[in-house]
Amino acid sequence: MSNNPLGEVLTRLKQLTRSHSDAELSRALNISPQTLSSWKVRQSIPYALCVDLARTHLCSLDWLLLGEGEQRRSPVALSEWEVGLLAQLREMAGADRQAILLQVQDKQRLKQLESQLQQLLEQAPVAHA
Repeated sequence: MSNNPLGEVLTRLKQLTRSHSDAELSRALNISPQTLSSWKVRQSIPYALCVDLARTHLCSLDWLLLGEGEQRRSPVALSEWEVGLLAQLREMAGADRQAILLQVQDKQRLKQLESQLQQLLEQAPVAHA
């Protein structure tokens, strides 16, 4: 076991993103070099970022975070539409992908709120006139 587990995770992140330096990794992750530096100082990296990268790169979290098992996980069968969408997303700049992600998250939150509202309406007593 290494004395620097975060360093090993960052090494695997560089491998995954084909980055050769911290500056390249920062660009690939769409973060500032200062953010990467603060992760090193705190010996911590956001778990959500690792999960997102694992999904994007079809990478095993065990491999990314622990260095265990195979790097690649079995891909999920995608429809032609999903394959085309992924290809388009991969061609976009990181900032554009981030903007799309934010829109998708907003849509998901709205759907969740609508569902909660529907549940409340179904539970509410009916007022008689």
